[in-house]
Amino acid sequence: MSSTALLRSLLEQRFPDATPVTHRTAEPVATGIVPLDSILPSGGLPRGRLSVWLPQGGATAILRAACVTVASGGERAAWIDGLGTISGEFWQEGPILVRPANRRNSLRAAEELLRCGGFSLIVLSGSEPAGTEMVRLSRAAREGGSAFVALTSHTSMASIRLISKILPGSYSWRRSPFGEPAEACSASVKVRAQSLGWNKATEFRVPVVPFDLRASLEAGLPDRRGLKPAIRKGDPTRSHEVTKDPRRTRDPFFGF
Repeated sequence: MSSTALLRSLLEQRFPDATPVTHRTAEPVATGIVPLDSILPSGGLPRGRLSVWLPQGGATAILRAACVTVASGGERAAWIDGLGTISGEFWQEGPILVRPANRRNSLRAAEELLRCGGFSLIVLSGSEPAGTEMVRLSRAAREGGSAFVALTSHTSMASIRLISKILPGSYSWRRSPFGEPAEACSASVKVRAQSLGWNKATEFRVPVVPFDLRASLEAGLPDRRGLKPAIRKGDPTRSHEVTKDPRRTRDPFFGF
């Protein structure tokens, strides 16, 4: 091994959250949003690295667009929805939507998809990894070479930290026949990307798409779109009962 390769290997082991100019010879994963790609190192999300996105507005829309860009380019993208709140025909256009039953299965699915190496972009939302879980997922991303984005406030092991927010006074409105604001059309989103020696921000406009009608007509009832119906214990339509083994107190996968 040459001295340069040895030094690079030592630096990667000593500073695992540092973002190199290029990761091996793989090109970064472009989001398809030119202003955003221009502030990211090498012009996109780094492959084989963990990127953390603090969701404060606009994160879902931007990452959805990135998944579509990846799928339209002939590569694979997956979105792991830990809360079961993503719905609509959008996910029939190419990106794969994964809906695990609980948080543990969300982390399992993320590690398996990352480690297999068959996806260019994987997004994890609704299940925030922390501590050793973040270490396992970052290692899996490095092994598989996928660009991994986690919507979480925990920034350990992250090579890039992104935060987005919608600017309050930037909404443009569609007017009613009486000239009053009736429906928001677009808004400006500010995104900041931070890494070791890297701190840039940009603003761009995104369209505002109205939500579908609520599944419940009662205003006081929660909207359960995308959630699986609850099965009550003793339901005669339930084919079998699943009981928890009291001897199993720790999960061998993530240690809890």
